[in-house]
Amino acid sequence: MNERFHHRVQPFPVSPSMTAGELVERMRGTSFQARSLGKAAEIWGRMLEDEVAIFAGLAGAMVPAGMRQVLVYLIQHRLIDCLVSTGANLYHDVYETLGHPHWQGSPDSDDVELGRLKVNRFYDVLAPEHDFYHGERFITEFALSLDPDRPYKTREYFQLLGRALVPLAKEEGILTAAYKAGVPVYSPALGDSVHGIALAAARTEYGHRVTFDIVGDVLETSWIATQAAGTGVIYLGGGTPKNFIQQAEVSAYVFGRELPGHRYGIQITQDQPQWGGLSGCTFEEAQSWRKIAPDADTVTVYADVTIALPLIVNALAERKAGAIQHRRVPRISLDGMPGA
Repeated sequence: MNERFHHRVQPFPVSPSMTAGELVERMRGTSFQARSLGKAAEIWGRMLEDEVAIFAGLAGAMVPAGMRQVLVYLIQHRLIDCLVSTGANLYHDVYETLGHPHWQGSPDSDDVELGRLKVNRFYDVLAPEHDFYHGERFITEFALSLDPDRPYKTREYFQLLGRALVPLAKEEGILTAAYKAGVPVYSPALGDSVHGIALAAARTEYGHRVTFDIVGDVLETSWIATQAAGTGVIYLGGGTPKNFIQQAEVSAYVFGRELPGHRYGIQITQDQPQWGGLSGCTFEEAQSWRKIAPDADTVTVYADVTIALPLIVNALAERKAGAIQHRRVPRISLDGMPGA
């Protein structure tokens, strides 16, 4: 038979006792985005069995939407080795770690009334500004412990913030888990969040200046790529975190290295490529920049991250438990990095 007819579509069978792993595996035999989701779990599993450093990019309001503990699991069990996030997600992590919940609301809320009541809305999620204030004040006061006479890489900032949160944490969060596991966390657009506002408050109220070495972040992520046997990427949405990770292999030339591009790639997005935006950029387009290896193992899942990610991670937890437990975690060391 012609090679193009090698795999039959497998009609999806319903089973009352089906596990998450079985569900995702059976989706792999169907088509459209169900098949892509199943392939994403398969590629992620191959990353865990290979000796690659796995970068994850986090965009969108994923923590308010309830994805925080999924990210904690990824860090604690080393399904990822480096996280690059929007500052907003990492503020909401602080907010929840300190015990402030997000609340289910309605996308049809009266937003003028919510504004009067000082309640912030994220589609169908609500957060009172009163609770927001407590999280912001924690960061402002934490900032006073930082040295105003030297700049911080965002990795250093979040490492220290995670450490400061540990004794106060109501439950494990992204930053506390990353601090304990030694997983570096970066946020190249830190100012675009409550972190930026809280640090601005520290400057205006106390005259305490905290500055950041964003170029140092660029050097560090590129150095991690040069020290690894290979790299894989997982993009949860797009935006700044995605491109920051994309460029990690390309910018290795500053260390006198030419890397082939990321070896594995998973992207979960609802954005489309035809508008020219980065969040919809395909892995094929990235190959023209040499950000993705020519023979990379990749898949894009066009779906809501809040649907796809829990399914994929639960399937990995079930189907790849041995690979997760015995994974040879890449040693991420910044020792000896030129320009440190």
